[in-house]
Amino acid sequence: MPLEDFVSPLRTTFAGALLGVVVLAGCGQTDGTAGAAPSESATASAPAAGSAFPVTVQAGNGAVTIAKRPERIVSLSPTATETLYAVGAGSQVTAVDDQSNYPAEVPKTSLSGFKPNVEAIVEAKPDLVVLSNDIDNVVAGLTKVGVPVIVEPAANTLDEAYDEIIDLGAATGNAEKAAEVVAGMKREIDQLAAAAPKDKKLTYYHELDTTPYAATSTTFLGQVYGLFGLVNVADKAPDAAGGYPKLSAEFVVKADPELIFLGDTKCCGQNKDALAKRPGWSGLSAIKNDRVIELDDDVASRWGPRVVDLAKAIGEAVQKAAS
Repeated sequence: MPLEDFVSPLRTTFAGALLGVVVLAGCGQTDGTAGAAPSESATASAPAAGSAFPVTVQAGNGAVTIAKRPERIVSLSPTATETLYAVGAGSQVTAVDDQSNYPAEVPKTSLSGFKPNVEAIVEAKPDLVVLSNDIDNVVAGLTKVGVPVIVEPAANTLDEAYDEIIDLGAATGNAEKAAEVVAGMKREIDQLAAAAPKDKKLTYYHELDTTPYAATSTTFLGQVYGLFGLVNVADKAPDAAGGYPKLSAEFVVKADPELIFLGDTKCCGQNKDALAKRPGWSGLSAIKNDRVIELDDDVASRWGPRVVDLAKAIGEAVQKAAS
């Protein structure tokens, strides 16, 4: 599975071939778009009580005014789906796309976020639609029939991820809960990063798929790793490819990372044993020292509230490697 949402930059770079997203080996639980405008802070046109409407949010598609509390939300973004439930809007969500799989009770449908169809979306009778990118002018099509749309693109930084959570909280009448979620995320991530030993600059490699594609320090993923004082071997790739370079097996062998994080476990069955079978990889320090960390593909590819889970996995790996 690809770097769901923040690896969306690869969607544009490898359009079509990678399912229009960074589809790592065909397991695309993704949704953002490279270069999409980051969402700005949500601003309410009514008191900040969280339930007063109308409200206006500054999303990736500009200022969007929502006249009343939405009760039939359609989410075509796995990250947005997770966020909506986290901020308390789960009961307002009536349909999600075919890639949204968390939490388990989401009302999954055959709707596609990769190839959104205006007619199919309208049939769900939404009073709010949330997307991660505007494919085939779906925003214009929905707006034309009077359906408000919010675009929350792939976050480039943690601050942008936090901002999108605030956006969705304001848009759904759950502003206070959204603020609590963001505050909790900041607190936990700050604590995890502060606890990580940083006296030794450990090197790491994060694998997006078996190609292998990686993520540099300039990406959302890379910035999360950077909080823990880790050094990204992909930063020295000859072609950064917008932050997601395609590395050669030889490049990784030469770099010999001390830690390897796998974001392609569920989609592609990757683990330490699988890596050891790759030509020249059995001698890598991370493999010999049992420092291959198997991440949950979805957690490692979305920029919503479960970024905290990713941070925990990184923190635990750093603590173990430094002990």
